[in-house]
Amino acid sequence: MNIDFNKGDGLVPAIIQDAGTLKVLMLGYMNKEAYEKTVDTRLVTFWSRSRQCLWTKGETSGNMLHLVDIKLDCDNDTLLVKVHPDGPTCHTGTDTCWGETNEVNPLLFLSELSNFIEQRHREMPEGSYTTSLFRDGLNRMAQKVGEEALELVIEATNGTNDRLIYEGSDMLYHLIVLLTSKGLRIEDMARELMVRHNPGWKKH
Repeated sequence: MNIDFNKGDGLVPAIIQDAGTLKVLMLGYMNKEAYEKTVDTRLVTFWSRSRQCLWTKGETSGNMLHLVDIKLDCDNDTLLVKVHPDGPTCHTGTDTCWGETNEVNPLLFLSELSNFIEQRHREMPEGSYTTSLFRDGLNRMAQKVGEEALELVIEATNGTNDRLIYEGSDMLYHLIVLLTSKGLRIEDMARELMVRHNPGWKKH
């Protein structure tokens, strides 16, 4: 990675982002030594401009930032550092240095689940229910979506909210399996809904 440390007198900004929630947690600065220590230890380390020394985030509080990935911007002088944080990031005790709550958006899990099902489709491991669906073929996968949709309707009209969520989750899982078999993803449906949300959209 060809980082240009010269522009900032030996320092580059490091934007810290939670790899799971995608929330920006803080901004710090790294010199070459801090960058190399971060890569070597997998714990995010900065250069403290006030103390004029290296400091590993969380060395006092215990709220470490575990490195996931580092990306360099187009000018080679700013880092995007993706992490898994241990607890709050800000020294004030808040999740982020802007006082925001760093919570996982459950909708992001649908992409993660799609990735997992795609991996199952590629590897087809023995003993996996998802593998058995792919092996049973398109008609069986489509049938399972229909069966789960019917159970969803039954719970909606005569069941409880907990069972409605349970059956709806079953239907959504089987739908993602079906989409994967066709080379599609749940994001394709999300894009379609985005298009329909446009005031100028007209039904086909």
